[in-house]
Amino acid sequence: MKAIDHARLVAKPGQTIHLRDFDPGSTGKFDNKADAERKLRADIERLSALQDMFYAQGQRAMLIVFQGMDAAGKDGAIKHVMSGVNPQGVDVSSFKTPSTEELAHDYLWRSTKALPQRGRIGIFNRSYYEELGVVRVHAELLAGEKLPSEALAPNVWNERFQDIAAYERYLTRNGTLILKFFLHLSKDEQRKRLLDRIDTPEKNWKISAADIRERAYWDAYQHAYGEMLTHTSTAVAPWYIVPADHKWFTRAVVADVIVARLEQLALAYPRVSDEQRAELVAQRAELVGENERA
Repeated sequence: MKAIDHARLVAKPGQTIHLRDFDPGSTGKFDNKADAERKLRADIERLSALQDMFYAQGQRAMLIVFQGMDAAGKDGAIKHVMSGVNPQGVDVSSFKTPSTEELAHDYLWRSTKALPQRGRIGIFNRSYYEELGVVRVHAELLAGEKLPSEALAPNVWNERFQDIAAYERYLTRNGTLILKFFLHLSKDEQRKRLLDRIDTPEKNWKISAADIRERAYWDAYQHAYGEMLTHTSTAVAPWYIVPADHKWFTRAVVADVIVARLEQLALAYPRVSDEQRAELVAQRAELVGENERA
């Protein structure tokens, strides 16, 4: 079964990232969709076993962040990759336009409330990184955050790069593993997917006029995301720039990275003490005795 070269997908910490240097149509070493789907099925099965041990151990949390342009395939990646895990151990949070309550707090507040607890996997479908994407492209949105004047200095974006890097370092130090996937979609492929959403009645609910209008800001988004990847890909929480023009490859990459990260933990089910084991043996005898006395 073909391997996926993770190193080629990582936004190298400390290096300037230009999205034009990454091919959104790449399929790595896979010759066709069938090969990638076989790899995905194997990783989904492995992920199910690893997640069960991760939950049982209850020592760490895992936060998986998905960012990308509209129609990049975030929903589909989450649906397919996590299809085999126990839903009791996974939480998915989607972050859309902030509510009035959320705008009355700092921009990390709503994400912090949704962080996974130990033993669980939390998935952010969009995240606090929207502040470095849509809010940066549409800087007028800052006015709605009701910030004091000193927080709107010209270096506000550099400060947010620093704040987010520090936030993720803090989470990592406290036992949260962070995996970040930027789904890198080409403009032409986005056009095709948006047209499909318009032409397929069952998909009409997925699209709005705003999605089409945002295409006018494509270059601004590419620049903003390049800066985001440059300044927030760190040793403890690197970004994976995942080619997204072929959904089957995107999903194979995401599953493979998650499985590889969990396997690095050398997970195992908790062991009971000799005293606890003796108690279990006694309880077993009691249960067997119930049947014999019936």
